[in-house]
Amino acid sequence: MATSYSEAGVDIAKVRSIQDKINEAIFAGKKGALVGHYAGIVNFGGRKLAMHTDGVGSKVLVAQDMEKYDTVGIDAIAMNVNDLVCVGARPIAGVDYIALSKEDGFLVGELLKGLMAGAQESGIDIIGGETAILPDVIKGGSRPFDLAFTVIGEAGELITGESIKEGDVIIGLESSGLHSNGYSLARKVLDVKKWGAQMLAPTKIYVKPVLNAISSCRLKGIAHITGGAFSKLTRLNKQKGFLLNSMPKPAPIFEALNGQVDDEREMHRTFNMGIGMCMIIDKMCEDHILSGMEEMKKAGISAMRVGEIIAQPGVYLEKDGKRTRLD
Repeated sequence: MATSYSEAGVDIAKVRSIQDKINEAIFAGKKGALVGHYAGIVNFGGRKLAMHTDGVGSKVLVAQDMEKYDTVGIDAIAMNVNDLVCVGARPIAGVDYIALSKEDGFLVGELLKGLMAGAQESGIDIIGGETAILPDVIKGGSRPFDLAFTVIGEAGELITGESIKEGDVIIGLESSGLHSNGYSLARKVLDVKKWGAQMLAPTKIYVKPVLNAISSCRLKGIAHITGGAFSKLTRLNKQKGFLLNSMPKPAPIFEALNGQVDDEREMHRTFNMGIGMCMIIDKMCEDHILSGMEEMKKAGISAMRVGEIIAQPGVYLEKDGKRTRLD
């Protein structure tokens, strides 16, 4: 049985190497480009527009195992709008891409339920999309399909992480579970019959709380905790360190995974461990941000301090007096 993400077929280090090559090819010679962040920026007609595209990944196989397809559309929206707000942009609209192994009106109808729910929650319009029938490409599972989404938004003052300094505070927004990452490993170590409902819980959409936070306090950096989990914090600033020393007690599904996965380092490099979004703020803003998040508890989103910025570059987990580097 696989006990690490790489053994399950996903090597984060190799993925980053591929991403670096893509960035080198795309951004060669482009001065001032936002490289390697959560969204791309383009100047158009005097406005800054942000764009991002992402899919649901192998969570679609859990949907097939559970024969429940009306929530993964929420994930497709969430994985995009959550990344877009990480640069301070407000999502506006998007288009979907549904690939099927054969014509399946029922399946498309169920996927659209989730897409429409996610669009409403995030405040965007779905303005089109594409459906492809690819029997020689789309395989795997009882009802093979793939689902992706692309979103565009308007960016004001960009939030890049450059201003992060030692002593700043890391505020974490609670996740609903695994969200949409680490499923290649989770599916191998968890019994889907027992954990399927929790595995299929939709990714939380953080657009409203993050935009509210941006309007009430200067955010220095925002990180959506997805593939690569907390090691992704280095996207914000490679000259400073991110110390996670106040992480919450993880939900039972993470405890179940922890009993099968190699160690704490692997867990925090693969799964969100109960925190789906991190916001970096000045320590002076901590009480203001946390008190302002009280309203969001009504929407099922809790906020808490999970760490702080240190001088030593990297991402670190501090637990039981032991400090482990994650990146």
